[in-house]
Amino acid sequence: MTTDLKLEAVVIPVADVDRAKTFYEKLEWRLDADFAFDNGFRVVQFTPPGSPASVQFGTNITTAEPGSASGLYLIVSDIEAAREELAARGVEVSEAFHPKSPGAQFQRDDTSGRASGPDDDHASYGSFATFTDPDGNGWLLQEVTTRLPGRVDPAETTYTSVEDLEQALQRAATAHGEHEKRNGGVFDEQWPQWYATYMVAERTGQELPE
Repeated sequence: MTTDLKLEAVVIPVADVDRAKTFYEKLEWRLDADFAFDNGFRVVQFTPPGSPASVQFGTNITTAEPGSASGLYLIVSDIEAAREELAARGVEVSEAFHPKSPGAQFQRDDTSGRASGPDDDHASYGSFATFTDPDGNGWLLQEVTTRLPGRVDPAETTYTSVEDLEQALQRAATAHGEHEKRNGGVFDEQWPQWYATYMVAERTGQELPE
């Protein structure tokens, strides 16, 4: 297709709109809209920090059972840092875990397939944590540091927050330190180019420089 189809909003079902609004405000998500109409229709929209997509809820907006949404992905570059920030805002968030069996991250009532703690190697896509909103809609944090090939256009590589960029720089700095060691510990005057190449390659799933 030549026409862009941008997924920009996902509807989640809630029973109490004001209670849900208070919860997402507590997370410090950006409030984009709260429109109410005489016929009872109301739509509220929030956007998570650094996200190109938003969530909507309200009245007369969906017939789905309140709390029935699950597996709503929130991608983070550091699973533990994300957990700590949520907990600091009063959110009851699970411990970090990695699946022992495929799909265990989606099992809300059976956690036997989850292994405690992040993935042993912090492999991209391998570490998770979960939390719910007051209605029980389920959110799934997933740690992603290196994208699978072809998932991101190298010409449009972006970082969505100061924290996201900072963590990418830290990973590049660590890798560059090893690069300098392999080259006899000589200071690399071209380190800005090396950093930039590493960060774009990591972001887009390309082969990392050595």
